[in-house]
Amino acid sequence: MTLALAELLGTSQTWLALALLVFLRVGACFLVLPTIAEQYIPARVRLGAALAMTVLLAPALAPSLTDSAARLDARVFFTEPLAGLLLGIAIRLMVHALQIAGSMAAQATSLSQIAGGAAPDPQPAIAGFLMLAGMALAVLLGLHVHVARMLLESYDILPAGEVPVAGDLATWGIGRVAASFRLAFSLAAPFLVASVLYNVALGVINKAMPQLMVAFVGAPAITFGGLAILFLSTPIILPVWMRMMQAVLAAPMTP
Repeated sequence: MTLALAELLGTSQTWLALALLVFLRVGACFLVLPTIAEQYIPARVRLGAALAMTVLLAPALAPSLTDSAARLDARVFFTEPLAGLLLGIAIRLMVHALQIAGSMAAQATSLSQIAGGAAPDPQPAIAGFLMLAGMALAVLLGLHVHVARMLLESYDILPAGEVPVAGDLATWGIGRVAASFRLAFSLAAPFLVASVLYNVALGVINKAMPQLMVAFVGAPAITFGGLAILFLSTPIILPVWMRMMQAVLAAPMTP
């Protein structure tokens, strides 16, 4: 009986150490992960989601992490949250691409002041609409499944207990931020082209008819044009963004 209890105690200690090791990475990732880390999501829900993901992943990671859990030391309290934050930031930057694209589109079409303070983070209505639509689309297409697979595969790229090389992190961070801005500019391109054409047309009209107050005539036109472009381009913008999001989920540490 005593031997059985001792064996049970050793097994439970190993599993608790394994769960802690996995939770450190999962919890840090969920701190910044889109949809689950939004300000309007209660902290208890975030904690519960992180614990549920830990329970899901721990058995699958047991064969590869048992040795690391057996020699658990203080270093993992730095390396594992760092790895989780890197994975979460890679996904968060994709959502920021939608926010930046929406802000650029709103600024280009004179819609930047409409409903700017309706969200927890003040932002133009177009940016809020694109972010909400993008996150809803990601959830509908199985964001949780992609995140679970990403966390499982992350131990091949970021092994438990190992500190990433600073130079590699710098290269990765610059590449991810550049890719986010590049994607944002590409998504906002229809609005920027329309803005350029609008300003050129106003300049020509003002040159031909100096007496006409072109600003008063053109403001409703660019507002209506911006809303029309948003209506027509959103079914194209969101699938393009989702394909890029899935690519990042499949390879989050690619620069």
